[in-house]
Formats: sequence, structure tokens, C-alpha cells
Amino acid sequence: MTKEKIARINELAKKSKTVGLTSDEATEQKKLRGEYIAEMKNSLKNQLDNIYIKEPDGTVKKARKTQKDN
Repeated sequence: MTKEKIARINELAKKSKTVGLTSDEATEQKKLRGEYIAEMKNSLKNQLDNIYIKEPDGTVKKARKTQKDN
């Protein structure tokens, strides 16, 4: 995400708290926030995919995905 897009997100957030947004601005804000969240999720996933755990016996294993209990 570019610095300009982040600045625009912040600008729209500030405006929504003060004078309110037009429908076009609200749509733009929703789109930009969606892009930002998608990029953050992707970044976190990439970080988690590269985690290794060192066992007490000295072996190194890649962390694996687990399933949530239902």
C-alpha cells in the first residue's frame, strides 16, 4: 500500500469524524480499508509461514497449521 493511499485513508477518517463523508467518499473509504486489511492479512500470513521452532533436543521444525476445535 502506498503512502498516498494510507494518507487518504487517514484523511477520510478525520473528515468522517468532523464534517462527515459524501456517499462517494464513504465508498472510497470502504474500498481503501479493504485493500489495507487484505495487505495486512497477507503480510501476517507470510510471516507465520516462515516461523521455525527450535526443539529442546536442538532440532529445528517448521511451525505447522492447526485446525480449530468445533
